[in-house]
Amino acid sequence: MLFFLMLALFGVSLGAVYKVGDSAGWTTIGNIDYKKWASSHNFHVGDSLIFEYHNQFHNVKQVIHQDFQSCNASSPVATYTSGSDSITLKRAGHYYFLCGTPGHCQAGQKVDILVTSPSLRPAASPAPHGLPPFGLPIDSTAPSPAQSVAPPSHHRLSLLSLAIIASVFLVLLVN
Repeated sequence: MLFFLMLALFGVSLGAVYKVGDSAGWTTIGNIDYKKWASSHNFHVGDSLIFEYHNQFHNVKQVIHQDFQSCNASSPVATYTSGSDSITLKRAGHYYFLCGTPGHCQAGQKVDILVTSPSLRPAASPAPHGLPPFGLPIDSTAPSPAQSVAPPSHHRLSLLSLAIIASVFLVLLVN
């Protein structure tokens, strides 16, 4: 019984999984707007990105901001070439990805992922000594406290429901 409770609680700690480009995947076909795609999601530390693509024509290169802006794939932070790459977002801040195939980045095959940490206190409460709220990145791209926090993704809600059901089940078995 304790095993099921631990399994349920472990499931809650897992992040959401996002397929970059949704059903289209990572491609230049179809004029996918990756900027719009990224802005329609709320990414958190622990979430994963799945890049699916034909690896004879595409790849994924993680780059720094300057190289992202100029579509320079010559000195990537990381390179992925499997055609089905899973990348876990391990820190808050920006992650910049582009396709290193000549012309693809310029055609729009690049994405800027902004990752946030969950805050442990309400956004309206001021931080002591002028520090940013716990969990927010210390840069100019951090969301302002006036912005509302989006509801959790359906993946998180499903896992939370599973944890609650397992907890109730455990309590009923113990009593």
